[in-house]
Amino acid sequence: MSAIAAAGQERPPLLMLGIPARKFIAFIFMVFGMFMAILDIQIVSASLSEIQAGLAASSDEISWVQTSYLIAEVIMIPLSGFLSRALSTRWLFAASAAGFTIMSFLCATASSINEMIVYRALQGFIGGGMIPTVFATAFSAFPRNKQAVVSPIIGLVATLAPTIGPTIGGYLTDLFSWHWLFLVNIVPGVIVAIATFLLVDFDEPDLKLLDRFDWWGLLFMAGFLGSLEYVLEEGPTNDWFDDELIVLFTLLAAASCVAFFARVLLAKMPVVDIRAFRDRNFATGSAFSFVMGIGLYGLTYLYPVYLGRIRGYSALMIGETMFVSGLAMFFAAPLAGRLMTRLDPRAMMGLGFAGFALGTWQVTSITSDWDFWELFVPQVLRGVSMMICMVPISNVALGTLPPHEIKNASGLFNLTRNLGGAVGLALINTLLNNRLDLHLVRLHEQVAWGRTAAEETLAKITQGMAPLGSNAEIAAIKKLAGIVRQQATVMAFADVFYALTFLFLALVVILPLVKKPRAAAGGGGGGH
Repeated sequence: MSAIAAAGQERPPLLMLGIPARKFIAFIFMVFGMFMAILDIQIVSASLSEIQAGLAASSDEISWVQTSYLIAEVIMIPLSGFLSRALSTRWLFAASAAGFTIMSFLCATASSINEMIVYRALQGFIGGGMIPTVFATAFSAFPRNKQAVVSPIIGLVATLAPTIGPTIGGYLTDLFSWHWLFLVNIVPGVIVAIATFLLVDFDEPDLKLLDRFDWWGLLFMAGFLGSLEYVLEEGPTNDWFDDELIVLFTLLAAASCVAFFARVLLAKMPVVDIRAFRDRNFATGSAFSFVMGIGLYGLTYLYPVYLGRIRGYSALMIGETMFVSGLAMFFAAPLAGRLMTRLDPRAMMGLGFAGFALGTWQVTSITSDWDFWELFVPQVLRGVSMMICMVPISNVALGTLPPHEIKNASGLFNLTRNLGGAVGLALINTLLNNRLDLHLVRLHEQVAWGRTAAEETLAKITQGMAPLGSNAEIAAIKKLAGIVRQQATVMAFADVFYALTFLFLALVVILPLVKKPRAAAGGGGGGH
């Protein structure tokens, strides 16, 4: 009887899903913490102009509110694997959630742009530890046969948070003030920190690892990833290598990259172990995760920019329009979980990327009059495709690794998605700018003097400006120039959507060349 009682104590009551209740509840709190960390990127980006006004910052300074967060976060994500092994999942996640909450409060009370930049960097660095830790927990603390339940949850959060960020940011800023972009984290952050500290018991710390911490490796990694993130963030707006700082940080990134990989290969205990890339499944999944980052962050960026520049939408209106993708992801999550148990992961990825391609191809016919309903189907396709892609990609990359490699590999896997987003945004902005210049030149040729259609259009506009008297012709020329620029911008957007369509189709074409993932390598069951 005592043995049976002891067994009953060791295994808490099971949920309908067949997962121990305590473990599942602890995991849900961790997922919510990850949701806050990912959401905080987009929720702030939608309201940078309000923060700029509130802190009396210049246009050059305000961009650092985002850049500092992203640079710090991208350094912490690969570092989290080592820290999770040394401190344990419980201590690392509870400390990350608590630190993220404190920094959120400090961001809300910042009185200058310099304070805000420092607090945001600390917020990104501390909070960045939550994201890969959740992925690692999903594949190390739960058995393989429960991945159809667990994977859609983290997939939904990882993709939903950046998508609905503009919506939540728009509502908070419109109804209250920009301070609430950060204050909204306080109560949930405290709850997550306490809950994870009390409930998480998946593993034990190994503090001896801290005695052999590779400080030089951390320095080189920070120089490499931090400089790379800065170049990718600021390059498109600063004319790339025409800017001295871009050149300087590019050289720093290159030198740090060489030093970092030399350190990784030569050090007895490197700060990041890249040996997981020897596993073909992990390398393939990470490559697809990189491209998925382009789709996730690239399209989350493109739609709001179009709605703001062309349609003149406010942050709130943009958020309401973008919410369609979030709803599509939410309803597609159970479908993704069911398909995962029935389809080859390669088939799921093929469906997902084909859906991406169809959605972006539909938007290649975009005009300056497109509104909610014209963007409805492309957004639904994006949301559903994102979920169908995310789940198998995560499982291909992490689902077959040995348990002792998952924590470190999770940091690398999440890093590839973030870098994919950063590279994608840099390429998208560069392509937008280049195609805009090209279309402006071509359209200017069409509205030059001597072109009958252009002169007739100008005459009609001038006639409409008649109440302005002698200034009517000047006002008409300005209005015509604005129309030309608007049309050139729309054409540039269409070109970018064409490029994304070809990218996603290329992935569908090469999928048959990808090796079918082998069976699980023995991971995922348990903890201490």
